[in-house]
Amino acid sequence: MRTLKELLSADRFAAEAGVELLEISPGYAKARMKVTETHLNAGGVCQGGALFTLADLTFAAVANSREKLTLSLNANITFLRAVSEGYVYAEANEVYNHFRVPFVEVRLMDEQQQLIAVMTSSGYRKNEELNVEGLE
Repeated sequence: MRTLKELLSADRFAAEAGVELLEISPGYAKARMKVTETHLNAGGVCQGGALFTLADLTFAAVANSREKLTLSLNANITFLRAVSEGYVYAEANEVYNHFRVPFVEVRLMDEQQQLIAVMTSSGYRKNEELNVEGLE
């Protein structure tokens, strides 16, 4: 049986983008992505979709950290600063642990701890238990 971290690390799109889960605990998750040339848009900065992918997988880690299948209902991201190289870190906190509709905030920061973007998202938590053996 896999852990939640192993299960989510098998997300092919996020893995292809270079997203790496670093830590998962109940109501918290941290991930990172190294911005490379393939992440850059025509303006020479990291494409918003790549940053959203990092935030979205980190949301999934937090939302599923209660070991119940939780799917995203909505997401809103605000980009605050451009980044064109180095690691971007995502830290997600479950702001509201509702048994059915949890609410999560994900903050993206660069290596200097400058805020890059903020995503808020809610999920739909099903009754279905995840087939995982622990979080990490």
